[in-house]
Amino acid sequence: MSSSDDGSSSGRERVVSRTFVALADTLVADFDIADFLDVLTRSCVDLLEVSAAGVILIDPSGGLRVVSTSSQRAELLEMFAVQTEDGPCVECARGGHPTACADLASGGQRWPRFAAGAHECGYRAVQALPMRLRHQTVGVLSLLNTQPGALDDDHVQLGQALADVATIGILQHRTIRQADQVADQLQTALTSRVAIEQARGVLAERGNLSMDDAFARLRGFARANNRPLTPLAMAVVDGTADLDAILGSRKR
Repeated sequence: MSSSDDGSSSGRERVVSRTFVALADTLVADFDIADFLDVLTRSCVDLLEVSAAGVILIDPSGGLRVVSTSSQRAELLEMFAVQTEDGPCVECARGGHPTACADLASGGQRWPRFAAGAHECGYRAVQALPMRLRHQTVGVLSLLNTQPGALDDDHVQLGQALADVATIGILQHRTIRQADQVADQLQTALTSRVAIEQARGVLAERGNLSMDDAFARLRGFARANNRPLTPLAMAVVDGTADLDAILGSRKR
């Protein structure tokens, strides 16, 4: 191997390493899923010697959504595939296994609509790689070429590795987001509980009632007037509610 070849190889290894670091860094405060997937698709074009790349994710209802592409033509083809439910990328997303066609002009009979769409967009070959972790498939990474021919094994393996680390990043982001939602819900429930307890104390003191009776008056007034319980309790606490009206309500 010449020194120039060695330098080129080292440079490529550095690019690959930086790409994996970028795809693995999903814990930053300003993490953006669109930028994250843009890094993935553009890196695939740079590293895998393909003409374009795209990402289709499976939404919570099971539908397919085109979320990132490296070019407008690739976006048109990916959207057409999703709309027609046809093509290697759709088959890969649904089945969770790699799907490829080295020459869509001669071997695309399996996906006739996709092959026709690919021809219109100028693509002749496709390699679809599943974005999955264990048995959970979250989407598909599509690699498109304007010339026929299969990707070599090294490029396929690197592409799958990029898809795998991106999948981990996506699932990690979803987990963090869900955890934040749960935390928000718990905080809301706690705030609501505190407000209701404080309102019970105010009403019990004002009406010389037990805490249970005070809560019955508060809840009865909220139901009779079609008002949410927590905002009513907050109004009692901050002094903007009509306490006499509330105390005049009776438990049904």
